[in-house]
Amino acid sequence: MLDPAGERTAFVLSATADIGHGIAERLLADGWRVAGTGRSADRVSDLLAHPRFSFLGCDLDDRDSIAAAVQAFAAHGTPWDLFVSSAGTMEPIGPFFDLDFDAWERSIRVNSTAQLRVLHGLWKARRRGANVDAMLMAGGGTNNPFTNYSAYCAAKIMLIKMCELLDDEAEALNIFIIGPGYVRTRIHEETLRAGAAAGEGLDKTRRFLQDAGTPIDDIYAHMRWCMEQGRGVAGGRNFSTVHDRWRGGGQELIEGLRDDADGFRLRRRPAREPARGSEQQ
Repeated sequence: MLDPAGERTAFVLSATADIGHGIAERLLADGWRVAGTGRSADRVSDLLAHPRFSFLGCDLDDRDSIAAAVQAFAAHGTPWDLFVSSAGTMEPIGPFFDLDFDAWERSIRVNSTAQLRVLHGLWKARRRGANVDAMLMAGGGTNNPFTNYSAYCAAKIMLIKMCELLDDEAEALNIFIIGPGYVRTRIHEETLRAGAAAGEGLDKTRRFLQDAGTPIDDIYAHMRWCMEQGRGVAGGRNFSTVHDRWRGGGQELIEGLRDDADGFRLRRRPAREPARGSEQQ
C-alpha cells in the first residue's frame, strides 16, 4: 500500500471543513501524504507549508470543478490509499413544504451525489494490488426523525446505503460511514442562522454549543480502527463514534459484526407484535 517513497496517500474531500482539516492534520502527523480539497485554500493555510500536503480547488456544487480536481489528482501520478469525505451542509433548514425546492435539491447533491461523483472519478486512480479504504460521514436523524432538516437527513441516508452497495460491488474497497455525534464545527452556525425555522433543533444546538462535543481525536481514532478491521468487519457498515464499543480494541463488537451480516446496516425491522392475551376484545 506504499508508494516508492514509502508513503501512503489520502484524498480528503473538504479539508477546509473543521473535521476534514482535523483529519488531514492527524494523517500528516502519522506520515501520510494528503491531497485536500475545498473551494478556497484560505482555511488550510497552515497545512500548505507542510511538504506532504497539496491543495486542490473543488466546489461540490460545480461538476466542472469536481472533474478538474479529479483530473489534477490523477495527473500527479500518486495513487490514493484512503478517501475521506467530511463535506456537508444542513441548509436549507425548515419544514419541507416551506423550502425552496431548488435549494433543497442542491443540498441533496452536495451532501451525497457530489461526494460520490468525486469517489467515482477517483476510482481508477486508487492504489492497485491491495484494498483501499474510504470513509464517509453520517449525520443526525438517520436513525430517528430529524424535523426540519430533511435534505441533510435524506442525503446522509443515501450515503449510508451507498456504503453497503459499494461494499457488495467492489471487493478492493473497505468503505464505511461514521456518525461522529455532535462536533463543535461551523456547520452549527447554519442552525443559528435559521432561527425559528430550525424548530427544536435551535434550542438543542444552543445547549450543545455549551459542551465540548466529540473530539476530532476520537473521530480519527475511530476511522483508523475501521481501517484496521478491514472489509470483513467494517465494510458497508454505519458506525457511531459515540455509542459503539470500538474503543480498547472493540473485540466484542468485532465478533458481533462478524456474526451478523445485517448489523449496522439499513434494514426493515418486523412490526412489533402485541403480546399474547393483549389483543383488544
